[in-house]
Amino acid sequence: MFKSDSIRPIALGIAKKDNKILVGIGYDKVKKQTFYRALGGGIEFGETSKDAVKREFQEEIHADIKVGELLGVTENIFTYQGKTGHEIVFLYSIEIPEDTYKDEYEIDDEADEYNAVWVDIDDFKSGKKIIYPEGFLKYI
Repeated sequence: MFKSDSIRPIALGIAKKDNKILVGIGYDKVKKQTFYRALGGGIEFGETSKDAVKREFQEEIHADIKVGELLGVTENIFTYQGKTGHEIVFLYSIEIPEDTYKDEYEIDDEADEYNAVWVDIDDFKSGKKIIYPEGFLKYI
C-alpha cells in the first residue's frame, strides 16, 4: 500500500518460466483498468532491497526464493484509485523453487487480496495487457 504524500522504496522480483513472468493482477476502479505488476513490496527500515524481496515472496506465496542479480532501479510516479503515488523500485531476477511452483497463487497481504498468475511476456510487449511500472519491459 502506498501513501500519497511520500516516496516509497519497494523491491520487486521477476520470476520467469518459459516465456512467462509471474505477476499480480490489479484493478484500478477509477481508471476502470486491469493491470499487472511483479510481486514484491515495501522495503522496511534497516532492510536491504534484496532481503525485502525474499521476505515479500515468503509472505505472499510462501516460497523461499533465490534472489539473483539486481536488474535495475527505476522511479515510478503513478496514479492509482485517483491518488498519486511515488516509488523507487528495485527490480531483481528471482527463482521460485519447484516445490512451491503453482499456476496461480492467491495472495492476501495486509492491504489487499489478489491473485498472481503467469502471463506471456508477448501479451505485455504487444500492449494486449498492461504492466507497471512503465518501462518495466526493458528489465525482462
